Amino acid sequence: RRTAVAGGQRKWADDPQKFELWATGRTGYPLVDANMRELQATGFMSNRGRQNVASFLALDLDVDWRRGADLFESFLIDYDVTANWGNWLMAAGLGTGRVNRFNVIRQSKMYDEEGAYIRHWIPELAEVPTQFIHQPWMMSSSEKEWFHAEAYPRPCVDPNKFRETPEGKGKGGNMKRKEARKEEQRKPRS
Repeated sequence: RRTAVAGGQRKWADDPQKFELWATGRTGYPLVDANMRELQATGFMSNRGRQNVASFLALDLDVDWRRGADLFESFLIDYDVTANWGNWLMAAGLGTGRVNRFNVIRQSKMYDEEGAYIRHWIPELAEVPTQFIHQPWMMSSSEKEWFHAEAYPRPCVDPNKFRETPEGKGKGGNMKRKEARKEEQRKPRS
């Protein structure tokens, strides 16, 4: 029986600018940025936030996951060496199980539906209406000006990377298939 890491061989980008955008909460992705700003300000981040920002750094920015693990080690007030490094290893797709790439746009809509968390940690987006809070790049220039969001950065990676297809497949999402499977399991057996 052959065993290997789920993500296989990876070549990490040596891009200090991408790391800096991520570390300072300036990626242009509100959920990632809000979580990173909360970490910098308080030393805390929820488990869901940790999974999202780790996935984003390692799998979407292709930045070496060890840089993220090191930053968490420096800032987390509930830091635990084994949990931190083990979780980062898995987030980078280097475990023996599946690679769990998070769709940060979808996650944002699911876990901060009204955008209260985003508005709290990203003052540049405080006045942005809910319809744009998860994807502020969808606003026109005049809308950004109207809602005082001009200072918020453009996305550092193409948002189409997170688009889901009608079948539910796509980066971070196969919910329609999962829902169909659950529905099938609920049906009485004959």
